[in-house]
Amino acid sequence: MSTLSADPLAEIAHRPWPLPSGPWVMAQRWRDLLFIHRQAEVDALRLLVPPALTLDLYEGKPWVSVTPFYLSHLRPRGVPPLPWVSEFPEVNVRTYVTVGGKPGVYFFSLDAGNPLAVYGARALYRLPYFRASMSVREARDGTIHYRSRRTHRTAPPAELVARYRPAGAVTHSKPGSLDHWLTERYCLYAVDGSRHVFRAEIHHHPWPLQPAELETDRDTMTAAAGITLPAGPPRLSFSRRLDVLVWAPERVA
Repeated sequence: MSTLSADPLAEIAHRPWPLPSGPWVMAQRWRDLLFIHRQAEVDALRLLVPPALTLDLYEGKPWVSVTPFYLSHLRPRGVPPLPWVSEFPEVNVRTYVTVGGKPGVYFFSLDAGNPLAVYGARALYRLPYFRASMSVREARDGTIHYRSRRTHRTAPPAELVARYRPAGAVTHSKPGSLDHWLTERYCLYAVDGSRHVFRAEIHHHPWPLQPAELETDRDTMTAAAGITLPAGPPRLSFSRRLDVLVWAPERVA
């Protein structure tokens, strides 16, 4: 089992392909992150994912995940984190795709509590970031109280009000397992208005995952993206902290 290090490059053997040859451009830390995974249907999801992206399937089925977390230590390479810019809550809705043999993540939405981050990520990474009013609070018992309400005028309304907590020891998923397939992904994909596909490579240590408990008051994140998911309990994982490096996006198709 690997030990936690603030330097993501201290461990690279677990990567499915080599590190990019160029320098990383951005660093960030993901804290108190919850994976809320649900199985989806191929035909329904195929209508929502750009045709240039191939749906990645696990045992014949695609998955959709909602991931609330708190982002901190955001900074460009060579620049220290800046007050009022480098920390904010974020919640993503994503699925899993492949391009050119590299499995990665495709985002339906990324809601963030920092307008500057929204504008920057939209411009530089072509990602569907939306402004949101958000708050995160950790109770004494370790429960994370999370609230997000989208305020972006040109986007469908979306809201997440939930409480979650870790409920077991930290483990690292095994290659071939569902948790490994869902989490150990080292690039993200975006498609612009011209239908060009862009890939941004990322790097981090293997995910330190814990079982989790979730209580949800309201969750319209997937519905806002037009996604209808089967009923049933989600697959949950919690991660206390992960330090991440991000490379500049490159056009791949």
